[in-house]
Formats: sequence, C-alpha cells, structure tokens
Amino acid sequence: MPTDLATDHTRRPVLEMRGISKTFPGVRALRDVSLTLYPGEVHSLMGENGAGKSTLMKILSGAYTADEGGEIRIDGQPVVIDGPLSSKALGVAVIYQELTLCASLTVAENIYLGRELRSGGRIDRHGMEAGCAGILERLGASFGPRTLVSDLSIAERQLVEIARAIHADARILVMDEPTTPLSSRETDRLFELIRQLRADGLAIVYVSHRMAEIYELSDRVSVLRDGSYVGTLDRDALSAEALVQMMVGRDLSGFYKKDHKPYEPGAVVMAVRDMNDGRRVRGCSFDLHAGEVLGIAGLVGAGRTELARLIFGADERAGGELVVDGAPVRLKTPLDAIRAGVVYLTEDRKGRGLFLDMSVRDNINVCACSDDARTGGVLNLAKARDRAAAAIRDLAIRVPNSRVNVGALSGGNQQKVLLSRLLEIKPRVLILDEPTRGVDIGAKAEIYRIINDLANRGVGVIVISSELPEVVGTADRVLVMREGELVGELGGYSGAPITQEAIIELATGANPQTLPRAA
Repeated sequence: MPTDLATDHTRRPVLEMRGISKTFPGVRALRDVSLTLYPGEVHSLMGENGAGKSTLMKILSGAYTADEGGEIRIDGQPVVIDGPLSSKALGVAVIYQELTLCASLTVAENIYLGRELRSGGRIDRHGMEAGCAGILERLGASFGPRTLVSDLSIAERQLVEIARAIHADARILVMDEPTTPLSSRETDRLFELIRQLRADGLAIVYVSHRMAEIYELSDRVSVLRDGSYVGTLDRDALSAEALVQMMVGRDLSGFYKKDHKPYEPGAVVMAVRDMNDGRRVRGCSFDLHAGEVLGIAGLVGAGRTELARLIFGADERAGGELVVDGAPVRLKTPLDAIRAGVVYLTEDRKGRGLFLDMSVRDNINVCACSDDARTGGVLNLAKARDRAAAAIRDLAIRVPNSRVNVGALSGGNQQKVLLSRLLEIKPRVLILDEPTRGVDIGAKAEIYRIINDLANRGVGVIVISSELPEVVGTADRVLVMREGELVGELGGYSGAPITQEAIIELATGANPQTLPRAA
C-alpha cells in the first residue's frame, strides 16, 4: 500500500514547483501555480482542456520557460530548467500522448537515442542491446532489444518509452493521457506497470480526463482551472462531485444535459439494411428515428467504427442498403452520404478530421464555402468570417480569434471546431464516433448539450462511445455490437433498461439476446 502522504510529514518532496506563471502573447496560460510531488506516489493532474496542465508539464520538461518569479526545486534544491536536455539531466522524463519514437530504429537504438554507446568510433549496437535487455525483462516486455519499433503495437511502443525513461535514471515520470490509444487489456497491463514503478520509488505525474483511472491509480489529485491552481485532494477525499466542482465549478447533477422524457421517436430518418464489409461487419440492420439519440456500444474490436464508416461510404461495402427519408442512397463515397444529409465525425480528429495547419475559420468553412462563393468561384470571405464567428459563439469554442491555427487549440476545442463544420451541412443524420475522446469534463458537458439540442431539432444522432457512462447518459436507445454483429437492444420500446451492466453482458455474450430484425 502507498504511504499516506497527507499524514507523513517526514518525507522530502522530489519536486516542488512554486508560483509558476507563463504568459504568451495576449494569453496568460498559468498564474501562480504550485505542484508538489513525492517519491513513490502517483499524483494526478486534472482540469479542463486549456486549464494549463500541458503548459505546466512543458515547463517541467524544458519545452517552455516559465515567467520570472517562480521557482522549481528538486530534492529541495533550486534548479534552472532552460531546455529539454537540462530537464532530462535532472531526472525528468515525459511520455506524451503522441509517442516520440523513431519507427525505423530498433528498440535498443530508441532507448539509447542521443546517448549512443561507441566503440572504436562506431556505434556499439551489441553493447546497447545488452545494456537495455535487463530493463525490458523487468518490465515484462514480450519483445527484445533488436525488434524494430515499426513492428510493435501502440502499447508495446509505450513500454519502450517507459524503458527509455528508466534507463536514463528518471526519477520523475510524466504520463500524458497514456491510455487513450489502448484497449482494456492493455490499460490493465499499464496500470500494473505503474504500480510497480511507484513501488520502486518513482514519482509519477499522471494526466488524464478519465475519472475511473484517477480513482484507481491516484495517491493525490491536483486540479487546475483557467490557468490557476485550485487545490489538491488526498486519495481518501476523492469523489466525482468534488473533482467536477473543482474543475468546472458545478456539481455532477448537471453533467449530462439529456432531457429525460418518454421515448416518443419521430419518423424513421435513416434505415440501415444488412450492412456488411465481408470482413468485420456482418448483416447489420437498424432504424434511426428523427429526434432520437441512438447509442452503439461494444468492446474494442466489435466493429462499431467499421459500421459507421460503411454507412458514411468511407469504406467499401460488400452488401447492404441505406435509405434516408425514404429514398435509397447509393454509397460509393462520403460525398454521396453528405448529399443525402448523413455526416460522420471521425474518432481520429487529428489524422482524419481537421486540417491542423489551417485556421479555425477555414476548418469551419471548408464544407460550406462553395455554397456562398461569388460568381467565378471567388470565396465570400465576409460570409466565412460571419459563419465562423457564429459557430465559435454557439458552440462556446475557446479561441482568441478565428484566424488561429486549429492545431494550436486544446482537444475539446478542436472537437467542437470539427463538429461545427459538420453542422454547417445541416445534416439529417449525425454519426459521432468517440465524440469526447481526449476531451475534458467541461467540453464534454458542452458536447452533450449540443447532442441534446440537435435531437430536439429533429436530427437523428448516433453516438458511438467506449465510455459506458456516456452511452447510458446520452442515449434514448442502445444497440450493442459483438464480433461485427448487432446482438442486442436496450431502451426504446425494448423495455430493457439502459445500464452499464446490461451493455457489458450483451457485449461479452454473458446474456445472449436475439435482436429483432428491423422492418
């Protein structure tokens, strides 16, 4: 069991960040923030996107330099961190959400990158492989030092990052949203490893938006809001209500904005019949009604995203039909779906959704600019500006102005920019694939409000999510997938209550159910 840090006053902090502030042109990102970290603890850092978590950690890593007036102490001694090399020399290692490995190099070459062993003027690969083999074995790696990183899974690459930190004698390890790309089994393995590292005396800063992870791992939790330090909770004081109030200033009762009313769906706005791709998705049929929020749940690999991409025309289908407002839709490309009023918000907003090097304004207008272009195809910049301003206002996008590159925004604001682009199409059907992945609690609540408002306006909304509380809290009806098939229905006219337990039973096959074929 970890030491009770709240009562143990004899321990010396390994890290103290005191009065840290950071100002960018026109923006005060941090204001007099403090953080204390002890050896052998997992100290979680929480707050909305834009609260200052990443900025604080980038100051610790040497990527940013803090404003004058603050102080950083390691082992009680004041230190100057003026770049990544000085941070690493002080025993700080950061594992970012987007890993920083070289895929074309071996595991050993990545672990020694920048610190290569040499013999006779040449790189000593044999010595490097021998030097990191013990660490890989200690971490339970199923691969060896000679394995190419390109051949590893995301979870295995994350293990290489951890091995690199340990090999460099890191004493402070920062983990930024480490479970975002991982399956449940990989997450469990990571948690075991974190507990092992904590027992070995490593001090870990854990950044996450997922409440369940915070409860499971944290010895203490510190909260930032709007660039300021709010407070720290010890493990025995943790609760969802307390954390939400600290982060966003409201209680949990208002988190899900869903209107709880009798299930009275409108007309069928989209009918899916025998949709399949010949590989993962097999014979999926269902109806979506106007004004309905339909959840699609299932374990990782069940085929939820694949089904959504078939409906949208992003992947080639082997069979199946799509009918929107009574009219069959020929699905050859996503443009066919968009013309029929069906839009899809991808789970990969950075890789497949946004143009990160373009402005917020251009990202919002990219699907609508041709509709109001002047004669000769000249863009109507005034309409584009007004459209972007309205979207920023209506979706509460936090941005200094619409000319800022979307890549500079927090995850929650990026997601709302992508969502605003889709809403400009005036869709009849909106498919949201992991709509709040990597998004803070405040932005989640705003996205739930948007979903509810769209349903109230008669849009048919499909929510695909791995977060069961999200599915339960937003959906009028839930379809559960298992191994590429729809295997059960909850809510709606089924009479079965929508609960996390019921979803898991259907998703795992513990409670088989025959799903009635859609008419």
